Amino acid sequence: MTESSAAQGTITLFTPYEMGKFKLSHRIVLAPMTRCRALNGIPQAANVEYYKQRATSGGFLISEGTIISPTAAGFPHVPGIYTDGQTEAWKKVVDAVHAKGSLFFCQLWHVGRASHQVYQPGGTGSPISSTSKPISGRWRILMPDGSYGKYPNPHALTTTEIPEVVAHYRQAALNAIRAGFDGIEIHGAHGYLIDQFLKDGINDRTDHYGGSTSNRCKFLMQVVQAVVSAIGPDKVGVRISPAIDHLEATDSDPFSLGLVVIEKLNQLQREMGKLTYLHVTQPRYTAYGQTESGQHGSAEEEARMMKAWRKAYDGTFICSGGYTRELGMEAMAHGDADLVSYGRLFISNPDLVTRFRLNAPLTRYVRATFYTQDPVVGYTDYPFLDPKPAPPSSRL
Repeated sequence: MTESSAAQGTITLFTPYEMGKFKLSHRIVLAPMTRCRALNGIPQAANVEYYKQRATSGGFLISEGTIISPTAAGFPHVPGIYTDGQTEAWKKVVDAVHAKGSLFFCQLWHVGRASHQVYQPGGTGSPISSTSKPISGRWRILMPDGSYGKYPNPHALTTTEIPEVVAHYRQAALNAIRAGFDGIEIHGAHGYLIDQFLKDGINDRTDHYGGSTSNRCKFLMQVVQAVVSAIGPDKVGVRISPAIDHLEATDSDPFSLGLVVIEKLNQLQREMGKLTYLHVTQPRYTAYGQTESGQHGSAEEEARMMKAWRKAYDGTFICSGGYTRELGMEAMAHGDADLVSYGRLFISNPDLVTRFRLNAPLTRYVRATFYTQDPVVGYTDYPFLDPKPAPPSSRL
């Protein structure tokens, strides 16, 4: 928390916050969420409307996962930021968000092994990863025709191939800034490519990218260093999920993994300057929305990990994963985070900030329309609060 906000007394979701050079009027963040509405990887008019609806003066939005290269997709019709056409299309979205007074970061995404041949260039080839082990049949991948398929065997990146992938992150960051984004978030969470290097339940490498926790962090840190060198540290956020087992991304010691990542980020900040934030997913998050314990036990254990990571990180700390208005207010009052990001509640409540401010009822989301391609249904058609009727005229 900032000194000025602390002096005001109890911190709430509506206490202003200074996140580096950015001044926020409240602490409710739009979390990055895959929505599958960018036809052929290019943001459309529907994307402009969707983000504009959720923008507020002094608010902070993080875009859906935006792929950094032709090999990076694992869902149909997700946006990219690696071609000139994609970059130009994003400018319209960014301009609409800025016109509402919001800050906007682009989340840079590579799904790694959580892909399929159909999403690879030419519809052939193996997805890339830290490993050659596939995601098991317990998990299924959404195909372009709406069916679900089996994850294939990935190609384990060689040490000579890794620098090219790092370069893709760097170029995507530059493209995002060219599109007008205020900064970028590196997606290092939820079982996708960077997490596939971080977690020892996936990473079975015997080179200097595998084995020790420090080695498993090297790919992430190379990406962060490359992006920071390209656009500056004050435009870079990082998202991690040490205790999330989404897509079989398990680790034998998630608590220590989180601390090592944070230690390395802190060291990088001492050398290269302060990052914008660290974004950590609460262990209770699951892919299907239950607020259950994560892979490592009780809610008390989860809270202990989150508090320790928050205390260890030198900078703005964003928490996410199953938060309600009440839980967000508690997190602020207890100093458990600086900001809270909301996903599913923001899908069905484009005016979530207003509803939280008024403690108004929320519209329920419809999970069946999360990943459809309809530009309206389940995307931009959720209602806003009914405006208050105008007072009766005093004129005769």
